Amino acid sequence: MTIDVARARADTPGCANVLHFNNAGAALMPRPVLDVVTDHLRLEAAIGGYEAADRADAAIERVYDAAAAMLNCARDEIAVIENATRAWDMVFYALPFAAGDRILTARSEYSSNVIAYLQVAERTGARVEVIPNDETGAVSVDALREMLDERVKLIAITHVPTNGGLVNPAAAIGQIARAVGVPYLLDACQSVGQMPIDVEAIGCDFLSTTGRKYLRGPRGTGLLYVRRAWIERLTPPLLDNHAATWTAADRFEIRPDARRFENWETYYAGKIGLGVALDYAMSWGLDTIWERVRLLADQLRAGLAAIPGVTVRDLGRERCGIVTFTVDDAPADSVVAMLARQAINVTSSSRASTRFDMEARDLDAVVRASVHYYNDNLEIARFLDAVAGIADGAWRAKR
Repeated sequence: MTIDVARARADTPGCANVLHFNNAGAALMPRPVLDVVTDHLRLEAAIGGYEAADRADAAIERVYDAAAAMLNCARDEIAVIENATRAWDMVFYALPFAAGDRILTARSEYSSNVIAYLQVAERTGARVEVIPNDETGAVSVDALREMLDERVKLIAITHVPTNGGLVNPAAAIGQIARAVGVPYLLDACQSVGQMPIDVEAIGCDFLSTTGRKYLRGPRGTGLLYVRRAWIERLTPPLLDNHAATWTAADRFEIRPDARRFENWETYYAGKIGLGVALDYAMSWGLDTIWERVRLLADQLRAGLAAIPGVTVRDLGRERCGIVTFTVDDAPADSVVAMLARQAINVTSSSRASTRFDMEARDLDAVVRASVHYYNDNLEIARFLDAVAGIADGAWRAKR
C-alpha cells in the first residue's frame, strides 16, 4: 500500500495554512478527529457535560479497543491519561525503590523522566545510571547486558528521543529485560503513530505515549499500557473514586484493570477524539505510514546535509521522522523564528531537554523538523530553500 497524499492533505485543514514540520511537537489533526471533538463539545454545551458523556459512552469506550488494537494488547491493559508524562509518572512512582537499587536509562533520556529518577533517588537512595551508547549513538545492548545484576530494579528508556531521529533498539532491550525479570518502562511518546508498535514483540512491561504527536489526536490526551501481570502488583501514587471504590469506613478497593491509573475527571471530547485518531491511523496502516515517514525524513536529511553551513545532528543506525540540524552562526531559536515568519513550523530542542546526550555532544540546541505522511515533496523543497536562505544570510552577516 501507498499513502494517497492528496487525500491525506484534503483531510487535514491545516495544510492550507502552514508548512507543518512540527509533528513531533503536535501534529495537525485530521478532519474526522476535529469533527468529533468539536461535536462533543457542542453536545456538552447543549445538554450538559454528564449527560453528553452518557450519550457518547460507546465512542468514549472505543478508545480502549482502538489503543489495544494498535499496541497488540488487551483493553484492560490500557489507561487513558491526560498526557504522556503523567501516564509515565503513574507507573514510575508506583514502583518500589530502596537504597542501593539501580535504575538504568538511556543517554538520550528525556528531561521529565530524568527529573523523576533523580527525585526518587534523592528520596530512597536508589542510583540512576546511564547505559553507554553504541558506535551509532543508540543504546548499546551489549553494555546494558554487562550492567545487569540483582540490584537493577528498572530499565527505562525513551524509544525515540526528543532531540533527534534515532530509534533506540526497544525490542532487543526487551529481550534482555525479560530474560532477567527486570521491569521495563518504555517512553514511546515520539514513536507511537509513526511506526508499528507491538508491546508483545518489544517486551516492555509499561509504555506511555501521547495523543497530540504522531497519532494526530487532540492535546490533553495520553495512553498508558501496563502488562496485565503487573497491574495488581502496583498501587498508583494517586487514587480517587474512579481508580478505587470506598468499600467501608476504613477500607477501599482498587479496581483490577489498568484504569486504576486514571482519574475520575477526564477530557471526554479529547478521549473520543483520541479513539478516532487511533482508528484513523490504523486505516492508513502503520507499516505504510512508517515507510512514507522514513522516505520523507531521508529526503530532508539529504537535502539539509547538502546546504553549506548546515549540519544534520541525528544519530542512530535506524532513524525516524525527526530530523535535527544546526545552522552555523544562527542560534536554533532564531532559525525557528525566521522559518515561522514564512509560515513554516518547526521547533528547537535545548540542552535542558536531553542533558546527558547534548552535553556529551557539546550541543546547546538543535532545530527539530519532524515530518508526517501528509507532508509532501513540494514542502520539502520549500523548506530546504528557506533553510538555505537562512544559512546564506548567517554567513553573509558574519562576513
